[in-house]
Amino acid sequence: MPYKHNEPRRHKIPKAKYKVGNWREYNRALRQRGSLTVWVTPEALATWTPAQTGRRGWPLAYSDLAIETGIMLRLAMGRPWRQTKGLLRSIVQLLGLDVPVPDDTTLARRSARLPLTTALKTPTGPVDVVIDSSGLKVFGAGEWCHEKHGGKPRRSWRRLHLAVDPESGNVLAAELTTTEDGDASQVGPLLDQIAGPVRAVLADGAYDGEPVYQTIAERHTDAAVIIPPRSTAVLSDTAPTAPTQRDQHIHVLAEKGRMGWQRATGYGKRALGETAFSRYKTLIGRTLRARTLPAQKVEARIACAVINRMTSLGMPVSHKVA
Repeated sequence: MPYKHNEPRRHKIPKAKYKVGNWREYNRALRQRGSLTVWVTPEALATWTPAQTGRRGWPLAYSDLAIETGIMLRLAMGRPWRQTKGLLRSIVQLLGLDVPVPDDTTLARRSARLPLTTALKTPTGPVDVVIDSSGLKVFGAGEWCHEKHGGKPRRSWRRLHLAVDPESGNVLAAELTTTEDGDASQVGPLLDQIAGPVRAVLADGAYDGEPVYQTIAERHTDAAVIIPPRSTAVLSDTAPTAPTQRDQHIHVLAEKGRMGWQRATGYGKRALGETAFSRYKTLIGRTLRARTLPAQKVEARIACAVINRMTSLGMPVSHKVA
């Protein structure tokens, strides 16, 4: 139903206001995000050309790290392949280096089969993980064009699944799938990418179900699962003798209500997962640039690495204004 019909039923909670306490440091970090030294590091230039393997065939002229650097520049600066090539060439000339620069065709071709990194960000200790998903447009006319000319919209979408650390804002794992794959089916692949113990997993009601609880328990036995049960949820058969985490959530919901359950479990941190998607679509964009699914998977993973590098430069420290 449209939002206007649900307006009388919504909770009348005033919108909270926050104030940034470290604006000077955060402003400096925002400027630093546009510095080329953040993206083209000495380590990348040192391994620009791959070592000789001695195998038969024509050797590669550029290492995977060189191609990844080009993709990072393209996503961070929002440029097409040809402009990315010109940007790389100007950087090499300014640095006075004698290294080859891959052309736009090489960057596009190699990006589709670039090996994916196993971990975007390695946590230093036990972490809470917020899992959520959102859609990214692949191609199709925009809303304005559809409203002006009418007709059936021809749009294609991909679904991006993220596992986010709510404390630091880092993206710990990412999966890009078609719209046919459900959210719950990607919980296992996301958790497999996280190297380290997980203290708690938070997700919205779309992930509610015993299969998700079982998937998390198989990988992290002691992890707390904080997922709101559906309104039609019922207790398990073992609830009287050995209640599960889901049974406990149902009991707390019945006793304290929805808002009381959120305060008791710390469910409010799940909103930081939506903040991560807002950050992705603001910094990278709402549309995937690649056309094939393998290349789109690489693009989404490197885009998350770009966001992690930006957030590592500095994040706002805000407090709620009474």
